[in-house]
Amino acid sequence: MHYLLKTEPSEYGIDQLQRETQCVWDGVENALALKHLRAIRKGDSCFIYHTGKEKRIVGLAEAVSDAYEKDGAWVFEVKFVQRYAQPLSLEQMKASQAFAGFDLLRLPRLSVMPVPDPIAKEILKRAK
Repeated sequence: MHYLLKTEPSEYGIDQLQRETQCVWDGVENALALKHLRAIRKGDSCFIYHTGKEKRIVGLAEAVSDAYEKDGAWVFEVKFVQRYAQPLSLEQMKASQAFAGFDLLRLPRLSVMPVPDPIAKEILKRAK
């Protein structure tokens, strides 16, 4: 499975994940985002999306644990895989029919969302 994880780069971005190599992904409170987070399994790929001024997919990570409950919150562990030399912007996705129906375009406030296989393949093709 593929997921998209949204983060504000000034709080925690791809730079920090790359330095740390691995982290616990937490802070998700939205009910639908939590539903998606609870479905994450070890080995799932996770596209890292910077919110705020950037609004782009900047890299790839991998879940190194299933989602689990810790101190009353749902979390999972993720490790850095790759930073994209050519990040994929929200503007580029909105301009392409290949991303039609993608939750990122429909539900902009959702911080964790599944990425359907055809869209994941398109992201991987475009974000080098």
